Parts: sequence; C-alpha cells; structure tokens
Amino acid sequence: MNRYGLVCLLFGALTWGQASPSSAPPAQKPAAGAPNNMAPSAAPTAQEDAASKVAPDAAIITIEGLCDNPPADKTAGSCSTTITRDQFEKLLQSIQPNLPARARRQFANRYVNALIMSQKAHEMGLDQGPKFDERMKLARIQILSQALSQAIQEKAAQISDQDIQDYYEKSKAEFEEASLKRIYIPKVQQPPASKVKLSAAEQDKRAKAGEAAMKAESAKIRARAVAGEDLTKLQAEAFLVAGIKAKSPTVDMGKVRRSSLPPDQASVMDLKTGAISELISDQSGYYVYKVGAKDTLALDKVQEEIRGSLRAQRMQADMQAAEHSATPKFDETYFGPDLPPRGMMPMPPGAPGRPMPPPPVHP
Repeated sequence: MNRYGLVCLLFGALTWGQASPSSAPPAQKPAAGAPNNMAPSAAPTAQEDAASKVAPDAAIITIEGLCDNPPADKTAGSCSTTITRDQFEKLLQSIQPNLPARARRQFANRYVNALIMSQKAHEMGLDQGPKFDERMKLARIQILSQALSQAIQEKAAQISDQDIQDYYEKSKAEFEEASLKRIYIPKVQQPPASKVKLSAAEQDKRAKAGEAAMKAESAKIRARAVAGEDLTKLQAEAFLVAGIKAKSPTVDMGKVRRSSLPPDQASVMDLKTGAISELISDQSGYYVYKVGAKDTLALDKVQEEIRGSLRAQRMQADMQAAEHSATPKFDETYFGPDLPPRGMMPMPPGAPGRPMPPPPVHP
C-alpha cells in the first residue's frame, strides 16, 4: 500500500488538529524551569493514564478485511491489518505532535478511513499515471515546506535566560510605563440645528469655520493645561465648544506603555513626570497629554513577553531568509500584473503595530 500517499492525504486532512478550537489544547503559561518551547503538562486524565499502560507492541487498531495482498480465495482465511501503539504514536509525532488524548480517537477514525479508501483506490489503479505522480510531487513539496516551518519554529523557541536578559537591558524603553492623562479635542465642530437648508458653498464655509475654531480652541486648552487647570474640566469644555452633547471621555488613561500608544503619540513617554505635551494632531482631532509617575517593569514581569518577542523576531528573520534565498520571475504576458491576494485588507487598528484610536464621538 502506498503509505507515502496516505501521509500526504493526512497532512491535508488534519489541519483541523491545528486550527479547530474544539480540538486544540488551551494555551498555558510555561512554568518556571520548563523547556522554552513547551507548556507544562496538566495532570494526566484517567484515559491518558490507562493508555500509558498499553504495551508499545500491542495492537491498538485492527482492521478486518484490509491487507496489501488479499487472498484470491475469500474462504482461505481472514485478511487484516494491525497497528501497534508504537506505530500509531510515531505517526502522530510525524503529523501532529502533542495531539490531546481526547482527539486521538477522532484521528484514528480518520486514519483508518483513509487507509481503507486508499486501498480501494490502489485496487482501482488510481495510484498510477502522470496525474498521480504530479500530485505526489506537489504533496512532497508541501510536506517539506511544512517541515521547514516547524524546524524554524523549534529553533526560534530555543531562547536562553541570557538572551532574555540582554533583550531587556537593550530595550528598557519598551517596558517603561507612565500614568497618563489625555485631553481629546475633536477637529470638527458640530453645526447647530438649522431649519434653513444651506447651499453646498455655505455648508463648506461653515465646516471650515468650525475647523478653525476647534484648532484655536485646542491651542487655548493646551495653554490652560500648562497653567495647571483641571484636565477633566478642560475635556468637558472641549466637547462643549465642539457642540457634542455626549458625555466627554475620561482623561485618566491609567498606567500606559509606549507600545499601547499610537506611533505618532508615543513620544509623550519621553517627557518628564508632570510635563504637558505639545499639541498632537491626527485626522480625528487634537491631543494634549500630561505625564504622571513613571517606572520600568521588572524583568520577571516581562520575561514571557520578551520570550515571545524574540521567538517571533527569529521566526520572521529565518522565514524571510529562506524565502529570499531565491528570486522568482513571472512572465506577465502569461500571468498578468502582480495583484494583492483577493480579500487582502489593510491592517486593521488594534493589530500589532497599529494601536486602537480613540472611539468616534457622536453628538
């Protein structure tokens, strides 16, 4: 029987084992002293305890009626295939390491079903011919690509305590946090209700006048903040001038790290305690920050974060090195111009490197 073809089939069929929430084990925080690339094991279940007592050479799956060379005379004797615990677990390790015990029965059912169907396909001669050979070549490429990805992940997870210490010392600014207060001044002024319908030119004139008024108000509010006025009061006045009836947002942001601020506002973390920032502008409005107490998180509080950052950086670097080790060229007459994949969207706010902006304000 063509076992290689069967493994290729299972590689495609077992993506459920990696992506399905129902079968994936819950993420756990590694315990102190545990290997860097493994989460601590939970207490074994009764099923796992019972399974561990089965001998490695014991047959754990028997498939009656399935064998490579079935007898021509059906009455000559039974035909069966057996799979030992050792064989089954080696298969698991090659395809889906650390598969939860509760998912092994489901995997075994799929595996047995694939064995039976592949044998029938073999009997029909479906594993012969150029079409099958091309599909096998493609399957081999897929398996090798996945093997490389796994090897890169395993290598990237080998992070020593010294690596973490070095990263912490070189990047302490990442772990600095400050108590921040922020005033948000909208750029747009809500026009008062009018029973008279304005022309497009009049509406445009009013909008520009409102924007100018809010820009001037933002400068006044910053000056008053520098003079020591209460920021909560100034925030309420900013909304009042903007014609917004909704409750103004709280100015207290609590303890904030540089990475949680929009990139164009992260410079406020460089200010000293008690300082008021310059006026910061973006598409939605103006911002004024006041910096409170600052400190730096201790290494023991961020070491797992550093481990994750180092792992991601190393994986990305190694994957890019592999991808850029050769340069493809495509015939545009045949393929057409290069286009982004269908459904590709810009990175949404809140994704890594794109902090969430302030919520929109509605009157």
